Amino acid sequence: MYVRLLTIGGILLRNLLGLIILILFVLAGCGLKTQTFSEFYPRDLDDVTKITLVDGSTGNKKIMTNQEVIKKFLNQIKDITFTPDDNQEERTGWRYSITLYQEGERTFQFTLTEIEEHYYHSKPDIFPIVDDFYEKIEMTEE
Repeated sequence: MYVRLLTIGGILLRNLLGLIILILFVLAGCGLKTQTFSEFYPRDLDDVTKITLVDGSTGNKKIMTNQEVIKKFLNQIKDITFTPDDNQEERTGWRYSITLYQEGERTFQFTLTEIEEHYYHSKPDIFPIVDDFYEKIEMTEE
């Protein structure tokens, strides 16, 4: 009986160690790191021709195609740093969804706290910048 308990204990310990190693491997493999917005964007921000903003609380969508306004907005957010949130559990809802386009092609979409299916904190806080931008855009339809 004592030998059987030692064997079962050894198996449990070995499985627990395997699980711990697997978790550490997955966490190390995530590759999440602090980046600026411009480091996330896969292309040249100067080539963005349209931005759409959707208000998550109302569903209203606003569209900006004025190049001067787009450049001003992107200059305000390009150096914002996004630090991975320790809690990567899935969430529901968002305040704003932002989509960038180049010549009609959707090139990037994110929310204020989620980029590429991962959650982040922004520094400085991106919310007031986006909120101000959203409030200044006239409502348009696509």
